[in-house]
Amino acid sequence: MINPFDDAYFMRKALQEAEAAFEIGEVPVGAVIVVENRIIARAHNLTERLNDVTAHAEMQAITSAANFLGGKYLHNCTLYVTLEPCQMCAGALYWSQISKIVYAAKDIDRGFVTMGTKIHPKTELVNGVLEEEASAILKRFFIQKRNLN
Repeated sequence: MINPFDDAYFMRKALQEAEAAFEIGEVPVGAVIVVENRIIARAHNLTERLNDVTAHAEMQAITSAANFLGGKYLHNCTLYVTLEPCQMCAGALYWSQISKIVYAAKDIDRGFVTMGTKIHPKTELVNGVLEEEASAILKRFFIQKRNLN
């Protein structure tokens, strides 16, 4: 039997969060955290709305998932995020001991890979899931932003 709850399925849910961010003028990055095929946290960037440089989608999702689970560690959890985490988010993910990170688009300028930030040694990493779709919404956002200025 085919499992409909694969990485692409949950990345589409993260893309829905990215669209929500786009609609409110935030950089369109979305995230969901999943445990046992159940979404326990949904988030998108809120840095503009909250005037908070730490209000990235991943940070919002980590906090929400930890509250849901009643603890700071995200064992057996998977983060799906539409853009490669920055070093701040990767650091928080390291400390959360999340089991798996799946991201869509690479951030060749500010991503944790470029910055040389380490993730927890037990964390599985997958990239490129729905990369084209995630890149497209980011490009659309920045083209629109440039045209407004």
